[in-house]
Amino acid sequence: MKARNFRNNNKLSYAYLLTPRGIEQKAVITVHFLRRKMAEYESLKKEIARLRREVDRLPEPEAKPR
Repeated sequence: MKARNFRNNNKLSYAYLLTPRGIEQKAVITVHFLRRKMAEYESLKKEIARLRREVDRLPEPEAKPR
């Protein structure tokens, strides 16, 4: 990878990504992030389902005459 391809003038700030250890660390961070977001997603799906059931139990509103 050529250093001039980076937009940031501080090319050394990218060095950790270019090493096998840096790539491994980035992968671990990404996996943890993805697991956390998937857990949040599942939690939100359950909450939405619960709220829908709650709304479904409400009585239908009466039509207002115009």
